Amino acid sequence: MQIKSIIDPVTMQVVLGALENAAIEMGHKLARMSYSSIIRESEDFGCALVDLEGQQLCESSHSTPLQSGPIPGYVEGIRQIMDERGDRFEPGDVILHNSTYHGASHGPDFGICVPVFLEKKLIGFSVTTAHHLDVGASTPGSCGIVDAVDAYAEGLQFKAIKVYEKGKKNEFIWNVLRDNIRSSDIVVGDIEAQIAAARIGAERYLEIVNKYGLETVQATAEGLTNYSENMMRSAISKLPDGEYYAEGFMDGYLDSELASEKDLKVAVTLKVKGDELTVDLTGTAPQADNKPINMPLKGTVDIAIYLTLRSILLDSTEFGNFPQNTGLTRPVQIIAPEGTICNPEFPAPTIARFCSGNMIADTLMRALAQVVPKQVSAGVGNLHVLAMSGKRGKDYWVYMDIFEGSYGGRYGKDAMDAVDTLYANTRNNPIEDIESHYPLRVSKYELRNHACAPGKWRGGIGSIREITFLEEGSYSVEGDGHKYEPWGFEGGRDGKVGELTIRYPDGSEKELPSKIPNTRVTKDSALRMTGPCGGGYGNPIERSPEQVLEDVLDDYITREQAKTEYGVIINEQLQIDEEATMKLRKSFAANRGTGHETISGN
Repeated sequence: MQIKSIIDPVTMQVVLGALENAAIEMGHKLARMSYSSIIRESEDFGCALVDLEGQQLCESSHSTPLQSGPIPGYVEGIRQIMDERGDRFEPGDVILHNSTYHGASHGPDFGICVPVFLEKKLIGFSVTTAHHLDVGASTPGSCGIVDAVDAYAEGLQFKAIKVYEKGKKNEFIWNVLRDNIRSSDIVVGDIEAQIAAARIGAERYLEIVNKYGLETVQATAEGLTNYSENMMRSAISKLPDGEYYAEGFMDGYLDSELASEKDLKVAVTLKVKGDELTVDLTGTAPQADNKPINMPLKGTVDIAIYLTLRSILLDSTEFGNFPQNTGLTRPVQIIAPEGTICNPEFPAPTIARFCSGNMIADTLMRALAQVVPKQVSAGVGNLHVLAMSGKRGKDYWVYMDIFEGSYGGRYGKDAMDAVDTLYANTRNNPIEDIESHYPLRVSKYELRNHACAPGKWRGGIGSIREITFLEEGSYSVEGDGHKYEPWGFEGGRDGKVGELTIRYPDGSEKELPSKIPNTRVTKDSALRMTGPCGGGYGNPIERSPEQVLEDVLDDYITREQAKTEYGVIINEQLQIDEEATMKLRKSFAANRGTGHETISGN
């Protein structure tokens, strides 16, 4: 892009504010107009404006990183496909796109793209993305399709399809949507909400261009992108040159005949040189040809990496809120060998890429911990993505939820409990909303008791949610974190794994793996999800006795745990026995390195 004028910082901030307000309005309108709780309540969507060069100008503050981050990739994929077809963007076009091998994050995340024209000249795009309840896959729901054999089994694929062409509705495509998607009234309603929000963004974009001039808006985009790039390069240049390796493991598929699919490995080598770095994923498990755990390189893997680097190296507490745009990615190179789960070859399925992408982020953070130990958290408890469904007359009801995990302890701070982690940023579904819209009852929703990982700064605790079917239905789950504990750091203890249990009407229970294909259940069956607990940070013996007492009073730990895990003696009056505590901690310090490091009451 050639900019003919240099823009002053004040004007740049004014234009940025106008652009950001446009994206925020898009997000508000999308949330208010949507029908499904995954968009309306959880806010699993993204809104952004993109210029003609593919640079993201702004994004909605509602957006999750995994929805807003891939938007430039959606636009790139749409333009690539349209170029190959010899197709053109026209005023009034509305384009639907969800191809995971052309920039989309995964199939259920529909992108709606509205090209923006100024006096018949294309100047950019207004884009919304959102997760939809069903995409016409082999089983109900748009998550937990953990047995999809290929991309075709994951549902409808739209590659830059015009649902409106020159302002005229393409009724054929809308009929295809209604005829092939379960709970179609809700899904189609959500798509129409996306279109309305994208059109609002296009209108606001034009208003801003007309007010300030196209050249000024372009100069703002270039100036902000260069600013973000310089910020990232400055942060990287402070790191010592070298290579830093870490690896992590996912639960995998217990029923697989391949050893590589039973324990899925993620390998990360972080290479720092000057003001640039490379994230090399060589050594990561080969792609699973018949399991949808694979991740699109563009749309999932790259976003997990960019978000982790930005969050750790440019923490907003220290650097404030600066522009989120493609400048942050320019100093970063990603190496992902083809044919691995982090860069699969078509038609490998990718719909269950959520938890595996989180493992990419967690493992990269573990590598960064060797360089910036005070800027990371200990290991993070991964998430569960749940779909419940059933028949209501001739149509289906479909409920989807992202069940939270927890963070690990941080330098100077205890961890956050029961939250979406890493590149997930959705909100939980209120119990009242679930029970008023679906034949479900939330019979339990609470924090785990006495489960936080010990550390100078304790690990976060997961939650427990139990949902009972009030009529016959089915469920599927895409989850992780049942086999490998979140890692402790700098002497902190490892966290605790998650669990998944089904209780049948007769009271019997069955423990389930973290990945469950669509499974039918009878009325009064209850599914209980237990979120994993993040790792602890720092030696637990260095936690102040006063903090340990507070943990006991708050019921994070028991008096016995205070004694055995932290070396703090608390009497029956719930007071610290300082003399006994000092003696016990001295005993522990003397045993360090002897193989007898567990604190005892002796």
